[in-house]
Amino acid sequence: MRIADLLRTKGAAVATVAPGTTVTELLAGLARHNVGAMVVVTPEGAIAGIVSERDVVRRLNDHGPTVLDGPVADIMTKMVASAGPDDSVDELSVLMTERRIRHVPVLEDGRLVGIISIGDVVKSRIEQLEQSQEQLEAYIAQG
Repeated sequence: MRIADLLRTKGAAVATVAPGTTVTELLAGLARHNVGAMVVVTPEGAIAGIVSERDVVRRLNDHGPTVLDGPVADIMTKMVASAGPDDSVDELSVLMTERRIRHVPVLEDGRLVGIISIGDVVKSRIEQLEQSQEQLEAYIAQG
């Protein structure tokens, strides 16, 4: 299965935030969109980074509550792993496992066209297993 197949099912909407947005505003956006990470996008539309709940918690632990008033650019992950629509979900699973990341932006021709979370990957795997089980049961029933 390809990443494009996952995006067709889940949709291509991506919650984004500007680098100058405060961490408090970021937290409100994460809650509003019910997501665990947001892609940080410049006014020109380029990806500047990605910021997750994990980033916020770690910086709060390191620097205290003053982090909440600072810009997202101060806490975001700048080296963003990305994938393309034609990449396989298996390749994405390996990337997520090796890099210990839970959200991967999907880029096509340098444009942000979606985001895949580890939850999306797990859901896809479960659906594949259910389909395989149904096929095996049908095969056995035919005898």
